[in-house]
Amino acid sequence: MSGNNKRFIISGGGTGGHIFPALSIAGEIKHRYPESEILFVGAEGRMEMEKVPAAGYTIKGLPVMGFDRKRLWRNVKVMACLLKSMKMARQILDEFKPDIAIGVGGYASGPMLKAAQKAGIPTLLQEQNSYAGVTNKMLAEKAKCICVAYEGMERFFPAEKIVMTGNPVRRNLLECEATPQQARQAMGLDPDRRTVLIIGGSLGARTVNEAVMGDLAKIAACDDVQVLWQSGKFYDVQCREALDASGAKNVKQTAFISNMDMAYRAADLVVSRAGASSISELQLLAKPAILVPSPNVAEDHQTKNAQALVSHNAAIMVRDADAAAQLVDTMLRTVADADVLRTLSDNVATMALRNSAERIVDEVMKLV
Repeated sequence: MSGNNKRFIISGGGTGGHIFPALSIAGEIKHRYPESEILFVGAEGRMEMEKVPAAGYTIKGLPVMGFDRKRLWRNVKVMACLLKSMKMARQILDEFKPDIAIGVGGYASGPMLKAAQKAGIPTLLQEQNSYAGVTNKMLAEKAKCICVAYEGMERFFPAEKIVMTGNPVRRNLLECEATPQQARQAMGLDPDRRTVLIIGGSLGARTVNEAVMGDLAKIAACDDVQVLWQSGKFYDVQCREALDASGAKNVKQTAFISNMDMAYRAADLVVSRAGASSISELQLLAKPAILVPSPNVAEDHQTKNAQALVSHNAAIMVRDADAAAQLVDTMLRTVADADVLRTLSDNVATMALRNSAERIVDEVMKLV
């Protein structure tokens, strides 16, 4: 069957955790069927409106907004935007005439997938987390296939629709051939020192940054360890000033890391939030990690993601509330223990699901 003349809508976004899988799926479709047409649909003003065109794809934005659970009066505007988004989604279907609509989660995918389902166009959902998102749960009944990355998802979705595919990750991360020593040199680090990579996401993780800032003297006292600290752009100045004041010479701080393939390769230990994409990367790269789940996410799903690894002795978890007191001590103790690093690496690697984008596109093509 040729997919070359087929048309695909991919909808969703809001965070990198939704956008990177979406781009991986699009990349795999284009790899197999270069003549196929792909249209992305996202939420106006969100990250996807910048990242998707940068990757070479067309995107249309809907004025859809997330439901405000704390300030209920704001939801009058949310409902008005939802109705407008539904109307726009129907127009997009009439103009683009897709063969399938693929939803990658986040409220941005709701109107587009709902409109496709009403129009009788097959829909496929991709759920990255161990705790299903509200939008995907809502769309599941009419979806033809639901691709997941964790066991036990029949709690949320009809069991007969679930396919275990894993989460697609950025291809360049898996193709890095540098040795750890070469990667450290490329990142401006000492090639022979044990290395901790701290990732706070593109915007940064406040608690993680505060924990590091509070214990810079402790890190400076460990001569045999070095830290590559990605603080995120929100906290860049604050973190840089704290580092300068501390005089710690074994910490390199940066707002953003563009060559994450080298950063991962350089690291003996990774400190990260517990978003689904990050966890999939750690699994595929067999990286020992300390996970600090963000408390500011729907249904506390990052804690559930982290616990899925902790229960297999495949990661260490430090709760957000405990980070200031425990994170740096745990990090320095772990990176110094070769046996613990080896155990975590071996165990997290066994949880990896490989070729996820290929598996998802196999399911997409069955429906098309």
